[in-house]
Amino acid sequence: MQLARDWQEYSVLATGDGYKLERWGKFVLLRPDPQVIWRAQSDLFARSDVDAVYHRSEKGGGSWEYRTPLPESWKISYRDLTFKIKPMGFKHTGLFPEQAANWDRMAGLVKGAGRPVKVLNLFAYTGGATVALAKAGAEVVHVDAAKGMVERAGENARLSGITSGIRYIVDDCKKFVLREIRRGNRYDAVVMDPPSYGRGPGGEMWKIETELFPFVELCAELLSDDPLFFLINSYTTGLQPAVLSNLLTLALKGRKGDIEAYEVGLPTEEGIALPCGAGGIYIHA
Repeated sequence: MQLARDWQEYSVLATGDGYKLERWGKFVLLRPDPQVIWRAQSDLFARSDVDAVYHRSEKGGGSWEYRTPLPESWKISYRDLTFKIKPMGFKHTGLFPEQAANWDRMAGLVKGAGRPVKVLNLFAYTGGATVALAKAGAEVVHVDAAKGMVERAGENARLSGITSGIRYIVDDCKKFVLREIRRGNRYDAVVMDPPSYGRGPGGEMWKIETELFPFVELCAELLSDDPLFFLINSYTTGLQPAVLSNLLTLALKGRKGDIEAYEVGLPTEEGIALPCGAGGIYIHA
């Protein structure tokens, strides 16, 4: 498991009974987590340091209960990166801290390349990977279908002191990739965080079990002759790391390099590791 161990302003304080207790800078949030099927070591809801709790609804979704006044948003930093945190619907805060493990890996590859690196970040959300890659010196094309998330990515880049080197695109990722293939554009690296299910801005349907492999094959056509890496991250329940390894192996058949697949997770103050998803990376030889 690849653990994001180096956070100073974020930590998982405790887990249990379907919830995780997290410190986000100065504030403590209690949020549901489907991976947490073990019993809590203490009553997390009774803790006096909890600032907000996200409660699931039996009808789907849920809502935040604020126990202390919170600002609408606040900032936290990881190394030389700064991100805006804001409690949103469906329990999200606008950042997945476990991805710091992937940020570090990709930033190291970019810095070690010794040449200009052009990266395509698909389903790019609020731009954690985009910011990390741009800060490492890459030129990044950031694509997501949600305008609000792309705007948030721009905020995160500016908070991190990045004012150039990122191109923001609000579009359906598949349509954008097809256009890039027709244009003959190529990238030294591709990053993607595909959803389990979704719709593009024009109502385009996405189901990961039927769409992901042909999409990875399409993206493979965008790789330059001397690529750096291709990374897939997934939060889809039941999608094992080996599945991502198989996708990359088959889609990139004939290309020299190594493929790794792994769980992504977070250390907790209880001394256990919280699994948070799966990752797979191809690194060109």
